[in-house]
Amino acid sequence: MSTLIKNGRVVTATDAYVADIFIEGETIAAIGKNLQVNAEQAIDATGKLVFPGGIDPHVHLDLPFMGTYSSDNYETGSTAALFGGTTTLIDFAIQTQGQSMQSAVDEWNKKSEGNSLCDYSYHLAVTDYNPDTRPEVKKLIEQGITSFKTFMAYKGALMVDDGQMVGLMHEVKEQGGLVTVHATNGDMIDHLIAKHRGEGKMAPLYHYLSQPEVTEAEASGRFVDMAHYTDVPAYIVHMTCEGALNQIRQATRRNQKVFVETCIQYLLLDASLYESEGFEGSKWVMSPPLRQKKDQETLWAGLNQGLVQVVGTDHCPFYIKQKRMGEHDFSKIPNGHPAIEHRVELLYSEGVEKGRISINKFVEATSTNAAKIFGMFPKKGTIAVDSDADIIIFDPKEKHAISAKTHHHNCDYSGYEGWEVTGKTKTVLLRGKVVIENGGTKVNKGYGQFIKRGHSSKVI
Repeated sequence: MSTLIKNGRVVTATDAYVADIFIEGETIAAIGKNLQVNAEQAIDATGKLVFPGGIDPHVHLDLPFMGTYSSDNYETGSTAALFGGTTTLIDFAIQTQGQSMQSAVDEWNKKSEGNSLCDYSYHLAVTDYNPDTRPEVKKLIEQGITSFKTFMAYKGALMVDDGQMVGLMHEVKEQGGLVTVHATNGDMIDHLIAKHRGEGKMAPLYHYLSQPEVTEAEASGRFVDMAHYTDVPAYIVHMTCEGALNQIRQATRRNQKVFVETCIQYLLLDASLYESEGFEGSKWVMSPPLRQKKDQETLWAGLNQGLVQVVGTDHCPFYIKQKRMGEHDFSKIPNGHPAIEHRVELLYSEGVEKGRISINKFVEATSTNAAKIFGMFPKKGTIAVDSDADIIIFDPKEKHAISAKTHHHNCDYSGYEGWEVTGKTKTVLLRGKVVIENGGTKVNKGYGQFIKRGHSSKVI
């Protein structure tokens, strides 16, 4: 199949220009003014922006967590992703303590294969690093799983100690991979949870108060120091606050580079939502929690300063009835909220349209940097000859409101209900095929492919 996209304003991380894009099969064959080619279909993109397909490197689909499962599976979650302009996602295959890392990949393959509409890959979440699992790092990297997630919280289930962390870092460094981290101080958080429960403080607000900024700042600094010692490529997921970002600023003084991801909710929402009436605050119970207005300002600045490279979502939705598992005890509220469909449009509307970031920075944060950091560039993350034809055709002027009544998440609420947005994803192509058009999907589940990723880099 060949496609000609005509007269759109093509925007990459470095350029913006009006041009035609000619696609043959799954890849871009030519870019230029007034291309004279014979295409089987033509798309008029006059007045539209043409972006590389979004890459969300932080999602949790069909995740077993806190006695339930996240409500989006690969079919529903990837559908929502495509509607929002995300064409590739990276999920977390989570090792069960006492079992192999490969068993986690095998389990996640059962969830994804034949079900995803968009392209996907995995990070391997390491919960049990020991001499028996160490050789698996090399084998997984050979399979194209080149990033390894660690948790500094959730003791007894996900958390690794500092000895395991350093051991994993040494091995991943040797094999050419990257270590990512959930950086919060689990011991301190567990202490505060127990303290608040002991005092009978059970409302959603106390989820937030059990994870103060210092818990994230301390853990981020500790992780950065271990990464500096081992010289491993390192990436902090879902950073939320000034204290944590200041650890990155400090690391630059010794010429260290650590990649940082924030999430759309931390740029736009704040902790006042936890004081909503009744149980309403549970909608925004996530870890780390929402922070203060000053932290939003810090994260926007971090994007412009090049200290924050990626905006993801930590998409992990639950129905309200699932949230109600913690109606009388905040510590039992499943952590997470729906976001994958709205990341691209919200960041454009609140970032580009309001002058907080440039349009090129927007493309970096939603696509290009994730592709580079996680070993997919230049096949993905840009619009260039020989790149995969993963393309968003975006109307920068269309206004609309976000609502659970219209979103495609398998979730009965939206964390952004009624939010007025300027800019809308209109048409989406994945590997040269139109997958979203006129408000509908044009492919069936199973079109999405597993992406075998290359080695990670310490620089982008």
